[in-house]
Amino acid sequence: MEYYKLVAVSGLPGLFELLSSKNDGAIVRGLDDEQTRFAANRSHQFSHLESIEVFTQGENTNLIEVFQAMDKAGKPLPNEKDPAAVKTYFQAVYPSFDFERVYASDLKKMVRWFAALKKHQVELKLSEQESTEENE
Repeated sequence: MEYYKLVAVSGLPGLFELLSSKNDGAIVRGLDDEQTRFAANRSHQFSHLESIEVFTQGENTNLIEVFQAMDKAGKPLPNEKDPAAVKTYFQAVYPSFDFERVYASDLKKMVRWFAALKKHQVELKLSEQESTEENE
């Protein structure tokens, strides 16, 4: 599974692989339950993981950079139900977060998503990095 195909769908928990898009919605497959379903544009919004950025004290950073830092740190993931542990984890792993603008719910979501990516062995690589490497 490729990172660039993954989307978050508002109103639905977890991550999804975008299989096909249509004018009125998209066909997605759940990463965890592997169920294929149609998600309508009227009731759902789609966010490609590649396009999500996170507030930092400097310029915003792409979510994949946070995931790569989490992977590189090699620390065990915190219990997502403990907001203090989650915040402490990110202070150690990615200290440049702007913790006043990144909500605790977003931090929990990043922990859940990272765990799902590792479980399904998704390579943390942007699609533009692939095309750059191919050109070289």
